[in-house]
Amino acid sequence: MTAAASSRPSLIRTLHASVVREAVEAHARYLKGLPKGRRAVLQYVNLNNYELDGVDLSEADLTGALLGGASLRGAKLTRATLYGTDLRDSDLRDADLSRCDMRGACLRGANLGGANLAGCDLREGVTAVQDEEKGLRILEHSKRPGELDYALLQGANLNGAQMSGAFARQADFTDADLSNVTLQGAKLTNAVMDGANLSGANLHNAEMAHVSLRRAVMVGVDISGADLRDADLTEVLRAPPPIIYVDDQPLNEVLEAHELFCTSDGRDGKVARAADVDFRPLKRLKNRRLSGLYAPKAVFFGMDLDGAQLQGANLAGADLRGAKLRGADLRGARLVDAQLARADLSGAKLGPLKIAEDRVIRTDLTRAVLRGASLKGASAPRARLIEADLTRAKLDGADLTGAEMPVNFTP
Repeated sequence: MTAAASSRPSLIRTLHASVVREAVEAHARYLKGLPKGRRAVLQYVNLNNYELDGVDLSEADLTGALLGGASLRGAKLTRATLYGTDLRDSDLRDADLSRCDMRGACLRGANLGGANLAGCDLREGVTAVQDEEKGLRILEHSKRPGELDYALLQGANLNGAQMSGAFARQADFTDADLSNVTLQGAKLTNAVMDGANLSGANLHNAEMAHVSLRRAVMVGVDISGADLRDADLTEVLRAPPPIIYVDDQPLNEVLEAHELFCTSDGRDGKVARAADVDFRPLKRLKNRRLSGLYAPKAVFFGMDLDGAQLQGANLAGADLRGAKLRGADLRGARLVDAQLARADLSGAKLGPLKIAEDRVIRTDLTRAVLRGASLKGASAPRARLIEADLTRAKLDGADLTGAEMPVNFTP
């Protein structure tokens, strides 16, 4: 760079590491209401490649800051101002970016796996442009929407995010929560949205050519004018009918007969056989007695099954994504190939079911998909988790004594 070029004005500042550290510490006091606390204002500061894992910068002002390649894993940035911030190639896994102002921010190539971006604003923003020849063009500004091209957003929570016109080409939204998100006019060509929840999303006029939407949930989605050329819509989950019938009998009556069978020790009622049945019209099965339920490949997406008794149930290949199964009794259940991404199995019973003297049936989760699921405090001794996908699964306090875990599994 010439001497003349180096003398040109620039808003980008480089601060000594100690100054940045002091700002972060003062911000922590600010958040706690302690003396000498002050809000961190790091506008247009060069923080490229900084190590900021787990830092709490909620409500901080990082307008126009450079955070390229920075590590912010598990960081808390709730309600922070990231207007025009450069976060390309940064590590934001499990970070909390809820309700952030990210208009015009660049997240190209960033890793946002498991991050919370609920209610954030990624719409178009006006940002100053740094130019090597002309310096900072303070009078000429560049309008650009939030950019997520090539970003990794597997399991991210984007509920209610504002992303009109955003660029997210070849971004990976696998298992992401995109419910009620506004993607009107967004550029999503070649994006991966497998298993994503798009319920209530606005995709009006979005560019979605070659997008993969395998097993995505698309209930109440506005796709008018969207370009879906060559999109993969295999097994897309749409809204179910208001009433489901099993062998000409309403599903609720089928389950009542099943519960009667369970409570009468088989003297009355009848075991429900509900393979491939969509249970969603029932909305909740909380605390229901459904031991021995036969429902392989059934759909329970997002349902409330807290405390349900499902001992010995056959739920192989069932869709239990986002389901609430807190405290549910799944001892001896067959969950081979079951889809349990984002499911809440906190405190669930997943141990062996005793069926006779010296005879037990183990809970089988072979090849089950448990990405982002919570098994906090779950009891799963001797459970079969062979080839199960436990990516980002929360296992704090889970009892996995003697369980058959996936090869190369590291907690």
